[in-house]
This record gives sequence, structure tokens and C-alpha cells, in this order.
Amino acid sequence: MIDVVRLTPERFDEFIELVNALADYEHLNRPPADAVERLRADAFAPSPRFVALLGLLDGKAVGYAITLETYSSFLAKPTQYLEDLFVLEDARTHGVGGRLFDAVHDMARTNGCGRMEWQVLDWNMLARDFYARRQATYMKEWLVYRITL
Repeated sequence: MIDVVRLTPERFDEFIELVNALADYEHLNRPPADAVERLRADAFAPSPRFVALLGLLDGKAVGYAITLETYSSFLAKPTQYLEDLFVLEDARTHGVGGRLFDAVHDMARTNGCGRMEWQVLDWNMLARDFYARRQATYMKEWLVYRITL
């Protein structure tokens, strides 16, 4: 059975295990202890900085999504930004990713967003194919820039 639930303090350790699994998958460093504590504080603050959802398969957390709102000046509506969507490899054929994606998409509609956006690593063909099946548009004319502070 697949379920999608909002992250709770009781399930935070499972969430961090999934964040670490995503870091491993993307060949990145896992978040250090101080970052984990900031994630906890930001997730459960009176005004949370993000929403985290867990994808459960038979009650076990096997995937997660992190989402937050940005704002479009041209639409004059919020944009639902999908920061992370990740499912453990051995759980990927069960529909957990689709349920997580649909939950964020539903959140965007409920919140009156004008669109939903996210980024995908160019080498991640599994993710690119996943989003293409959902009729997502690849925005090839937009380039990502970043300044690390």
C-alpha cells in the first residue's frame, strides 16, 4: 500500500536517511550535522521554510519530496517549487514517485499556484523520462545560475 504523509518530528530520522540516499545517488556530500539541525528547525518552525512529504510503501518511508513556494511577477501568482523528489531504487516501480509528484501538484492547485517548477540533473534520464510522462516541459532556454554563500 502506498501513502503520502507530511513529515513529522517522529519520522525525521527516516527523512534524513532518504536525504542521505539522494546525496549518495547524486554523488554529493551528505548534509553535515549542522545542516541536519537546520533542516529540522526549518521543517517544524512556526512558519516552515519548506514542506516535506514522505512516500510510504507498506508503512516504510521509501521516498520524499521537498517543496516550497516562490512567486511569479508575470503571473501574479505563487509558483510551487519542487526542490527534491527522490525514491529509493528498490521502491521505484511501485508508484511512490508518482504519488509524491501528484501530492505536490495537488498542493500547487490548492494553493492557487500558476505553475510548478523544478530542476533535473542533465544525466538523470530516469527522472527526465518520469517528468516527460507527466507532460512536463523542458525549459531549454533557461539557464541555472548560482552563488553559494
